[in-house]
Amino acid sequence: MPVTIDDPGDERVRDYLHLTDVALRRRTEPAEGLYIAESEKVIRRALAAGHRPRSYLMAARWLDTLGDLVQQAEADGIPVFVAEHPIIEAMTGFHLHRGALASMERPELAPPAQLLAGARRVVVLEDIVDHTNVGAIFRSAAALGVDAVLVTPRCADPLYRRSVRVSMGTVFQVPWTRIRDWPHAAASSDRRGGVDLLRDLGFTVGALALADDAVDLDTLAADPPERLALVLGTEGDGLSRRTIEGADLVVRIPMAGEVDSLNVAAASAVAMWALRPTNGAPPAG
Repeated sequence: MPVTIDDPGDERVRDYLHLTDVALRRRTEPAEGLYIAESEKVIRRALAAGHRPRSYLMAARWLDTLGDLVQQAEADGIPVFVAEHPIIEAMTGFHLHRGALASMERPELAPPAQLLAGARRVVVLEDIVDHTNVGAIFRSAAALGVDAVLVTPRCADPLYRRSVRVSMGTVFQVPWTRIRDWPHAAASSDRRGGVDLLRDLGFTVGALALADDAVDLDTLAADPPERLALVLGTEGDGLSRRTIEGADLVVRIPMAGEVDSLNVAAASAVAMWALRPTNGAPPAG
């Protein structure tokens, strides 16, 4: 049976406390192996991807709508917590108007080489810190045939609640993992750096950036490499100099109206559309 929560500080619902505290979530989610899925659609996509819930939290009026999830949770011994909206808001720090929350166990990330087997179009997110941009990029990647996404060590968490919500749950559809030693390994390390690893796997590494020697996106799209890894840079500063210098080519989107660049999420969608595989083969993964 669902468990009614009257105290927003109840230890049984500690997974859901203070979700707007970004620093707290960055610190605790990877360590504790959890992430928060918000809304019925997102939760169902997470479950369809094979992710396992730790618990659910919802207002009582959603028990019928999510009856199949509640029934399965009870069968699996997974707690379902029910609370009034003011209690949920005091607990989480925001007004829940999308049905339910689920505390989910984080899946183990695959090694990059394993993830990229068979992939033709890969996107690398270098130090993108805005969770909304990360979620939007994943949504475009899912829609436009990207086979995998690589996330650098300082990039925002794709499984942070806002990233998942903005992506509409597509972070569960597109294979992704973190890549270490980006763009290059330290001189004292015997590991291959990220750019070298991509190149070893047969990818052409394209940096989306403004540069005097950049290739127009239209030109690249007219004769794209078979396997391409497109690297997108952080908001404001863009890609690091080391990444641009280490890439096989630099790509720019032709612009009009005296505008020099687009928001990284918008730019990613334009580039993914232009460079999408066109031979009809299904994406890898």
